[in-house]
Amino acid sequence: MIRTVFAILWLSLLAPAVQALEVRLTPEREYVEVIHDGRLVKIMRIQDQDHKLEGSFAKTSRKCPPFCIQPMEVAPGVKTIGQVELFDFMEQELLDGTGLLIDARTPSWWKRGTIPGSVNIPFTVFSLDKDDPKLLEVMDRLGVRKRNNVGGFTRLLEKTGLLDGDEKTDDWDFSRAKTLVLWCNGMWCGQSPRAIRGLLKLGYPPHKLRYYRGGMQAWQSLGLTVVEPE
Repeated sequence: MIRTVFAILWLSLLAPAVQALEVRLTPEREYVEVIHDGRLVKIMRIQDQDHKLEGSFAKTSRKCPPFCIQPMEVAPGVKTIGQVELFDFMEQELLDGTGLLIDARTPSWWKRGTIPGSVNIPFTVFSLDKDDPKLLEVMDRLGVRKRNNVGGFTRLLEKTGLLDGDEKTDDWDFSRAKTLVLWCNGMWCGQSPRAIRGLLKLGYPPHKLRYYRGGMQAWQSLGLTVVEPE
């Protein structure tokens, strides 16, 4: 009898932890887990079905410019993705280290809250001079190597398609570059599009770039987890 009562009590304590979520990410997926600042964060939706969006991202009207509606295709060859594709990216490229999720907003926006798993690299960095120490530091983080004194014959071979030349420029080697997903405040925000165009100008391969157009506004409108950087 005592064992039975103990078992019932134990199961009742476990029940909230194993209970299926009513508000899921997709029919097959309840949540996604990512590492953010060295800790495991579970991305899920707010379970309160009466919850309403408040604050900056509840606004529907902003002065344009600068807050103008962005095109669906930010640049040729750069894929625009939604939330489900972002979840896939988190569980694949972000998890195995071949991808990076970039919050391209200014630090003041970053401090208000960000998508778990993101790193803050402001869009302005990608318009710096190619020899700027800050840009060099960021490019190294992206898996891109700076090239120096590349011989003319070597470049000639690369431009003909040899030596992985399609992912190299006079200044940069993108052959080991990570796949990037860039985002900002949403469909009216031009910060991540500017970051993407800056990367393309540097020579970053477009097939290694993704644009999460919905950004923070779409993320919060779906009641998804937000973390505030420490």
